[in-house]
Amino acid sequence: MGQTIAEKIFSSHLRGTPTPDNMVLDIDVVMCHEITTPIAIMDLMDKGMDRVFDPNKIKAVIDHVTPPKDSKTATQAKIMRDWAHRHNIKDFFDIGRNGVCHALFPEKGFIRPGYTVIMGDSHTCTHGAFGAFAAGVGTTDLEVGILKGVCAFRSPKTMKIEVTGTLSRGVFAKDIILYIIKTLTVNGATDHIMEFRGPVVEAMDMSARMTLCNMSVEAGATSGICFPDSTTAEYLWPFIQDDYESIDAAVDEFSTWHSDVDAVYEKSITIDVCNLQPQVTYEYKPDHVKDISELAGDRVDQVYIGSCTNGRIEDIREAASIIKGRTIAPHVRGILTPATPAIYSQALEEGLIKIFMDSGFCVLNPTCGACLGMSSGVLAEGEVCASTTNRNFNGRMGKGGMVHLMSPLSAAAAAVTGVITDPRTLLN
Repeated sequence: MGQTIAEKIFSSHLRGTPTPDNMVLDIDVVMCHEITTPIAIMDLMDKGMDRVFDPNKIKAVIDHVTPPKDSKTATQAKIMRDWAHRHNIKDFFDIGRNGVCHALFPEKGFIRPGYTVIMGDSHTCTHGAFGAFAAGVGTTDLEVGILKGVCAFRSPKTMKIEVTGTLSRGVFAKDIILYIIKTLTVNGATDHIMEFRGPVVEAMDMSARMTLCNMSVEAGATSGICFPDSTTAEYLWPFIQDDYESIDAAVDEFSTWHSDVDAVYEKSITIDVCNLQPQVTYEYKPDHVKDISELAGDRVDQVYIGSCTNGRIEDIREAASIIKGRTIAPHVRGILTPATPAIYSQALEEGLIKIFMDSGFCVLNPTCGACLGMSSGVLAEGEVCASTTNRNFNGRMGKGGMVHLMSPLSAAAAAVTGVITDPRTLLN
């Protein structure tokens, strides 16, 4: 019987099976940020176990509140900073070099096909776009990962999601994943790995695949995953070119991680996107999703473009195609947050930052802040935000605030009109 890509990764990293349903895996990359990791650091220190299993396999960043907004967040950053220096963690990204973790770490080439990756952050599943198994973990598992380089998981169950058809203009990966979550519900993929495949996924760039995998956790999945291919190899080529004779050679090796044709899946669904409309959330759950035309005309107070879901250069270009030559509605606060310094610099070089600033947007440094209501764009009670982020929980961006999740193009349309708008009506 064949194996899925997840089963292949688990088999190749297996350290032990303490119970029939639990597998202890060797971890290739342990990622850390300043919100969840300081708790683990302090606990390890209290236990007299202030050690790391391999400083070269730990990647750390200050990204959620940066620069710090108060003494508490400054202290969290200091704990991370001191720990990274104490253990000679060379891949530590402090203010000025930092960016949103799930955009920054792939950009640095830290994720490879077949890797196992953990982090104390639920959107670690983003990195499955590279053909890796990547999962968010709790504090105890993070501590063990830091100390021993292992983590325990249940035996993998995979849900195959075949995406077919042709996307209409103005419809993107964000719309696809919102539609999938609506179809499955927030519990529909619980304890499963969502394997995204099919011609639509194969045609996506890495940014779009990361968007798909990023929100797999919103359907309850442990992780999302895509097959590594030529698109993956081209993205990673600056980091892997010394390891392969050619991109074709890399692609050939990557193909060994593809699921076997006779692999067995727990569930399989097919999504035909030919007639898919731009999607938008309503109320307070990620599976509360409608066609954007059903909410057209609903007022927004703020528009936020950024985050680990949609803060990459491709997302900024999409939004700029609507914003260019227009001024945002007078009652709207527009906030753009490029996800990394490299993305910010590229947006500057391409003239995109000027487009946003000329329209009335505020452009911020890379940070997660507004996404989880910690800084740089918190909503007041009763306010509404059109956002490219990944969660619309009650109070997510501020107590009493409402968040509508949508694509960068749809968010840009809302900024210009001041209401939820089908972005296709504004395309040239």
